[in-house]
Amino acid sequence: MKTLGREIRLLRHQKGWSQEDVAKRLDISIPAFSKIETGITDINLSRLEQISALFEMSVVQLLTFSDSDQDQKFVNELETINKKLMDRETEVIDLQKKVIELFEELRHTKATA
Repeated sequence: MKTLGREIRLLRHQKGWSQEDVAKRLDISIPAFSKIETGITDINLSRLEQISALFEMSVVQLLTFSDSDQDQKFVNELETINKKLMDRETEVIDLQKKVIELFEELRHTKATA
């Protein structure tokens, strides 16, 4: 159950919720929810259904959720961001070349004037 508690904590962090936020939504005390996250308290099926509904997933998805799922999403997001960054770097280089060309053209124009 400690693994499930860690996964619940990870999901809570992904949503940007505090333990208090989740405890209120589950209608339990903050210490009771903290015990769920730390694995001190075993989760009954009813509570498991509440938690899975809160995170908009099925009980099976909650039970099989793993960091590797999150890691793959993170890797995909990093790849997307990296591609955007490379595209921006290409744009910056092209703009730098254009500035140099315009500067050289301006310098040449002043030299011939």
